[in-house]
Amino acid sequence: MKPVLLAFYNNGPLGTSDLEERFDLINLWNEQDPEAAINSNRDNIVAILCKNENKISRKLIEALPNLEIIATFSVGVDHIDMEAAKERDVKVTNTPDVLCQETADTGLALLLAVARRVAEGDMFVRVGKWHNGNLPLGVTLAGKTIGVVGLGGIGSKVAKRCEAFEMNVVYYGPRKKDVAYPYYDDINKMAHDCDMMILTCPGGEATANLIDANVLEALGSKGILVNIARGSVVDEPALVAALENGTIAAAGLDVFANEPNVPETLISMDNVVLLPHIGSATIETRTLMGQLVIDNIFAHFDGAPLLTEVKI
Repeated sequence: MKPVLLAFYNNGPLGTSDLEERFDLINLWNEQDPEAAINSNRDNIVAILCKNENKISRKLIEALPNLEIIATFSVGVDHIDMEAAKERDVKVTNTPDVLCQETADTGLALLLAVARRVAEGDMFVRVGKWHNGNLPLGVTLAGKTIGVVGLGGIGSKVAKRCEAFEMNVVYYGPRKKDVAYPYYDDINKMAHDCDMMILTCPGGEATANLIDANVLEALGSKGILVNIARGSVVDEPALVAALENGTIAAAGLDVFANEPNVPETLISMDNVVLLPHIGSATIETRTLMGQLVIDNIFAHFDGAPLLTEVKI
């Protein structure tokens, strides 16, 4: 009998065929009673494949006595109870680096879409408003100051792209890095000094509601906020209120507090561009992510070093 792999996700365009050669897969999305499928195989499950929408709780980890590895199809691991994994000596791997470029591109796409009213302009043409006048003017990126919140792999690539648009880049994070960009250890101060902010930091408790009403007020009535990090980083009700009241000018959002549920108020706003969490969503990048998931799982069971272990 093969060991069992509990799959919450189909591993993107690459699929799970390689995994099926070495494991019996429980594909939870095909199970009529997922909980029963887990319980009937609890002693045989040695690995979990998941993505950031799948909650890997302490209860689940503790229910699987022979679980050895959790491989997530994402950079973030805030959906996994890392303390429970550590207590059980369960390895956790993720998919960093391979998606940094793609997610950074999504961030710039949102920034441009908001600043130049791309989505609004598309609808303006489609519904025939162009015959009655011109679209309101957008704003220029060149010369503006953009604050990058979290200058990690994605944030660094965002910064380089913003430089190409002749923007002034500053950043906020838990520590100063060896880069030329000005550093802020006070996010309210950075927001006050910025025209635009883009969020690229990890999710989790440390950054929960980092962007609150005070930060939004500091960003100001001409400010633009772009979020390609996690929905949890932003106090969503405060953001909705800030957009309604003109506390900030506009926002571009790829992530939300309670995905896939998006507040109706945001959906109704012309000054907000919304995406369905597609930061890394290209065939090429999702294939690379899927291969990294497979390579980590195989490395673990082959006794080889993990390629991208998340240190707990």
